[in-house]
Amino acid sequence: MIGADAVPHTFTPIATLYTCFKEKFGVPRQMNLVPAAKGQLVFDPAFANMDAVRDLKKFSHIWLIFVFHQTRDKTWSALVRPPRLGGNKKAGVFATRSPFRPNPIGISAVKLEGVENSCDGPVLHLSGVDIVNETPVLDIKPYIPWADAI
Repeated sequence: MIGADAVPHTFTPIATLYTCFKEKFGVPRQMNLVPAAKGQLVFDPAFANMDAVRDLKKFSHIWLIFVFHQTRDKTWSALVRPPRLGGNKKAGVFATRSPFRPNPIGISAVKLEGVENSCDGPVLHLSGVDIVNETPVLDIKPYIPWADAI
């Protein structure tokens, strides 16, 4: 149970994701809808260390945990109209992937095409991205098929 003593958490983005999707309305709803959609993840200088991505190439896909940064000024709502229901029916926010959440964070599994060792640190080359351009990324985790697929 969350009590009055619950401490809020503050997170620092570790990277920025650059994609071809300039506006949220042009982003595909799921990664598999546009497998050719490319992205580059560029690390913040504080986290731009090749050791941090050592062995990441062993995985075909990774999870991106990110901030829905274009919805920060919006308040969350208990009921939302998800596109999968045609936008006409409401569903509970926790039964959807709506960006209008109490904590505006999202997750996405993307294909890891490569890890580049640039002069500014690692750059991850990705495909199947379904995230808007210049999205702050909070964390990266490997996608492990036997553990992540239900």
